[in-house]
Formats: sequence, C-alpha cells, structure tokens
Amino acid sequence: MFVKAIVSLSCLASAVVGHGAVTSYTVDGKNYPGYEGFSPATSPPTIQWQWSDYDPTMTVGDTKMRCNGGKSAPLTASIKAGSNITANWKQWTHAQGPVMVWMYDCGSDFKTCTGDKQGWFKIDQMGLWGNNLNSENWGIAIVLKQLKWSSKIPRNLKPGNYLIRHELLALHQANTPQFYAECAQIVVEGSGTAQPPSSVLKSIPGYAPQNDPGITVDIYQGKATSYTPPGGEVWPGFE
Repeated sequence: MFVKAIVSLSCLASAVVGHGAVTSYTVDGKNYPGYEGFSPATSPPTIQWQWSDYDPTMTVGDTKMRCNGGKSAPLTASIKAGSNITANWKQWTHAQGPVMVWMYDCGSDFKTCTGDKQGWFKIDQMGLWGNNLNSENWGIAIVLKQLKWSSKIPRNLKPGNYLIRHELLALHQANTPQFYAECAQIVVEGSGTAQPPSSVLKSIPGYAPQNDPGITVDIYQGKATSYTPPGGEVWPGFE
C-alpha cells in the first residue's frame, strides 16, 4: 500500500511538472495573482478565470479550449491601450509550438460574458523562426526559458471590458497536440475607436479544424521547413 502511494504521488508530480498554466499577470509594474493548479479553492480573488488543473486540452473543439474550463472572475485589471500585459508561468517544460494571444469584447458586464460568440481576435503570436521544426526556435521555447510572455494591447483599440487569452500549443508529440489556455479580465482605457472586423473574428472552441496543418504537424518528419499557427493572423489593424 505504501509503495502504491509513493508511485501514485510520483505520477502526479510528473504530470504536474510536465505541464503548466498562467499563474499571474503584470500590468504597468503591478502584479495580479492568478490561480494555482490543483488548489483553486485556496487562491485569493483574482482577475483570472478559475481553472482546476494543468492538464492540456487535446482537441480544438473541446469547450475547455476557451479558458481551460474557467468562469467569470471577481476582479479586473485596468490597462491603457498601447501598454503591455505580461502573463507569467511558474512552470513550463515544452519547447516546440506557437504562442497565441487573443482578446474578446465582453461588452458592459463581465458577469454575463462567457466568450462563446464569434468574437475572438488575435493580438499577438509567435510560431517558428528559421526552417527547422525539430528545434527550440519556437514561441513556447521563450516561455520555457523566461516563464513569461509580454504583449501590447492595440494602441487604437476602443476602450471597454475584454477577456485576454494566452494560449500555448505544444507540438512535441507527433499528431497529439496539447493546448494550454487561460483567460483574464482586463479593462482597456484610452480614446481609440478601432474594432476588429468580422473577417478576423473567431469562435473558441472551433477557431480551426482538428486537421489544420498547424495542429497536426509532425515536427520530426524532416520535410516541412515552415509553420503557420492555426486560427489565422494577428488582427492587421493592430496600430
């Protein structure tokens, strides 16, 4: 029994170490704590939608894709349009795959905002640089090394209540993509008037088919020399 308990704890520890999630945010030098995996009930009020574990989402059509199963948070963070927001991880172990950052206009009330409409738009992403897929020349390799990712809120974006969603897509297992996404509530301030057109708005889940080349790519097969993240490009009206 004792041996089984040790094995079980060891397996759990391996699973935890093998994955990761956003655990805090930094805006204008101020830190906003997020949730901690496997113990959300002990976390203080936060701007982040609650998530329960570090486990990946395995299919692009899973509702957990949206915000890792999270729901509306009690707090918000104010940020000026054109300023940077930094997502922070306490752990991350994968080095192959893209980083994608999305936003969603929640209208007048976060409490009724579920992010279930076709309203998500990308403000930032980094996939592969160079032509070697079996390398650490990937966006998530930067997260692996720095445990953070900073993105600029579009300077001309109209003020309002928005969800910001950080997504890491791990491609280290051939044909077995792993999605990790968390959301937080931010209030954008400024005098901008820009809104992304419907042509760039996506639904989450469902921003791409499961057989999208950016999802099914085998980084070890040695033939591909380029990579395009799924879900389309960053909103071209960024500036």
